[in-house]
Amino acid sequence: MKMKEPQLIHTDVLIIGGGTAGCYAALTLSSRSSLSVVIAEKANIRRSGCLAAGVNALNAYITKGHTPRFYADYVKKDADGIVRDDLVISMSEGLNRVTAVLEQLGLVILKDDKGEYVARGPRNIKINGENIKPLLAGAVEKASHVRILNHVTITDYIVRDNRILGAFGFSMRDGTVFEIRARTVLCAAGGAAGLYRPNHPGFSRHKMWYSPFNTGAGYAMGIRAGAEMTTFEMRFIALRCKDTIAPTGTIAQGVGARQINAAGEVYEQKYGLTTSQRVYGTVKENQDGRGPCYLQTEGITEKQDEELMKAYLNMAPSQTLKWIEAGVGPSRQNVEIEGTEPYIVGGHTASGYWVDTSRETTIHNLYAAGDVAGGCPQKYVTGALVEGEIAAQAIISRIEHEDNVELLTAEEETQLLRQKAAEYTERVSDTDSLFTVEQLEEAMQSVMDTYAGGIASQYRYNEKQLELAERRIRQIETLSDTVTVRDWHELMLLYELCERLTVCRVLIAHLQARKETRWHSFAENLDYPQKDEAWLKYVNSRMKDGSIHIIFRPLVKEGERYEHTN
Repeated sequence: MKMKEPQLIHTDVLIIGGGTAGCYAALTLSSRSSLSVVIAEKANIRRSGCLAAGVNALNAYITKGHTPRFYADYVKKDADGIVRDDLVISMSEGLNRVTAVLEQLGLVILKDDKGEYVARGPRNIKINGENIKPLLAGAVEKASHVRILNHVTITDYIVRDNRILGAFGFSMRDGTVFEIRARTVLCAAGGAAGLYRPNHPGFSRHKMWYSPFNTGAGYAMGIRAGAEMTTFEMRFIALRCKDTIAPTGTIAQGVGARQINAAGEVYEQKYGLTTSQRVYGTVKENQDGRGPCYLQTEGITEKQDEELMKAYLNMAPSQTLKWIEAGVGPSRQNVEIEGTEPYIVGGHTASGYWVDTSRETTIHNLYAAGDVAGGCPQKYVTGALVEGEIAAQAIISRIEHEDNVELLTAEEETQLLRQKAAEYTERVSDTDSLFTVEQLEEAMQSVMDTYAGGIASQYRYNEKQLELAERRIRQIETLSDTVTVRDWHELMLLYELCERLTVCRVLIAHLQARKETRWHSFAENLDYPQKDEAWLKYVNSRMKDGSIHIIFRPLVKEGERYEHTN
């Protein structure tokens, strides 16, 4: 098993990740410019990313009678102020525009007898979305000037003097090495799952809230290249149906089900109704001996029962199968709920690259959109589309209108990356190493679960535990250097382990830096259990020479804009 000679590709724009944001950025670039575009996707764009299995609602939409500011205020309240208002409002202003494009592509959006979209709460609309990703991918496959590289894992950015020149990766099919030189790069990779031990480890570890194939690669490449990151301490923990890890919003908003404890008491108002508070209330009720906790569905109508059965087939069929196998639907049995393990995902919280309003990162000509772009929570599907569009428009302006971006050679930089790849492939051996990738991954998850606020510790942590977590993650990093692999797939898994370990280190540093508890469960700091308004600021970081340096930045408030000055 040897990597083939590098295949050199020149393009105007490289998009890393063919998910929601990446596909929409490619469509925007194709329809509004003549720029050449390459999409590098680890899987296949027809069923990759968070939309691989479909979705039954668009959770970010400006419904009738509301405004983008209404949505932006909701986002700010849910994150308790730690958002970039300039990013949130620009995202909110584009939600309905991209929704109209999805409908033109063939997405079925449910309508009432007056032809109005059927709302599911004040910010959501119902769709039949099993085929949403194939619709997006199909449009990209037909787009002009767009080349798609499926099953290509991008492992490193090519950077010189804080300017991106392209990226480096390999094909999981035959080991072909790709050196992609680009005028600009858009990172549209996914967030980070698998950092913590999941609800169902072992054989069923894939049964989790977030895509298990999103390993934080986009974050890790930026971290190693010295990009500034923001708000990793605002982890995301989803409140889900027990066992199936199916969405609870479909039930809570679809039939108005409330959260109750084992005694039938409604507890949600007692703790608050933000996303983190809903999780915290469930955890606290169980801690205090009032669990299990449920969504109260007993007594809903037969029609609502049937609608829930159908709704989950579009997104989480395991929940429908559970009801069918038990012979008891939601109308006759409340749905038990639980929290998931923590994730780092900028589509739901504010974690990710520190970007300006055009979504450019602190590395020149590197843009970020979707789950990897920080500062703009609750973007969901449509918000990721908007960010892909915003970044694409900025790229067009930079290359075509300013005409000041040249395609540079990068022989010295790519030679170092070739050496790194060669070192990885030299680990190929028929002799097993002392530890496998899977064993080290489970060790990492155990460390994070126990010492960095996972399920086992009810999402709580203290300074001493975080110090121990950081030390043990570094030890696992050292052990990862001894791992051998047998094929290209195992090589990808080794890269993914290293990506997760890098993200873990940054996450731990951010958890240590914020000396308060602003979001219960999301960041439950036992040394600082109260919220402190002195911490109404962003916790950012940069890696330099292998060390993580914390940066504090003031809030960007309503009406203000942040633009890079360096």
